[in-house]
Amino acid sequence: MLDPSSFIKESIDELKNTIKGKKAIIALSGGVDSSVASVLVSKAIGENLTAVFVDHGLLREGEADYVQNTFQNRLNLKYIDASEEFLGKLQGVEDPEEKRKIIGEVFIRVFEREAEKVGAEFLVQGTIAPDWIESQGDIKSHHNLALPHGMVLEIVEPIRELYKDEVRIIGTEMGLPPEMVNRQPYPGPGLAVRIAGEITPKKIEICRKANAVVEEEVQKEGLDKTLWQYFAVLTNTKVTGVKGDIRDYGYLVVLRMVESLDAMTADVPELPWGMVKTISSRITAEIPEVTHVSLSVSDKPPSTIELA
Repeated sequence: MLDPSSFIKESIDELKNTIKGKKAIIALSGGVDSSVASVLVSKAIGENLTAVFVDHGLLREGEADYVQNTFQNRLNLKYIDASEEFLGKLQGVEDPEEKRKIIGEVFIRVFEREAEKVGAEFLVQGTIAPDWIESQGDIKSHHNLALPHGMVLEIVEPIRELYKDEVRIIGTEMGLPPEMVNRQPYPGPGLAVRIAGEITPKKIEICRKANAVVEEEVQKEGLDKTLWQYFAVLTNTKVTGVKGDIRDYGYLVVLRMVESLDAMTADVPELPWGMVKTISSRITAEIPEVTHVSLSVSDKPPSTIELA
């Protein structure tokens, strides 16, 4: 059984002993893991931690303002709008793995520039247990990362032995607001993994609006307390529809809602049909470019949680 008070005290002592007054940097995404890791390390080393929030232009509606408002008085926070740099590199790219690779490479470049400005010697990561269990179980707690230009940072992972429910407990114990602690996981590449095919400003706008509708209706139904993730995916498929008395040709949007404890597995629960119908009606009515909405009912495995 996790004792949050003891965990926080022991972690702060260990972090102070590890970092020893040197500079550290963390990429703050606004997700639960990086948020809890940021606040925990900040309690240990204060202003010596710089939390960098990079806006890659693929954030959810209102996300940039929300993260800044939540953390500007809690952390030494630096906001970087790098959306033009990211979207410029993604122009014309359709392959999903290539998109992920580009986003990762651009993020490292942006992050390295900030790490050099700060003079950081440590990189804090919000790695949790499922991350390394699903990838390579032999990752060590402390290791080094060589960035492309030769900068070497020692990695610190203060919550790597915790699962998501435990991370939320620690966040609550440290006074993070409930809406932050309980928010659904959000992928690092952002809406890039919820847009099939080439990413364009118009498709980002469509996907962002569709996701906002899903979040609003799920929260109205009170299912945000039980669902692990709930979102919309903009496919690269166009289908015939009818808007008013006119035949139309627009995008297909897929709704994805799953329950899970740690993302290792996930199930699609029985959903209130009225809510699903409302989401579909709102998306097709409020987003002219969408003519059809469908619901994904595949569990993980064999499917992954994200679609694109």
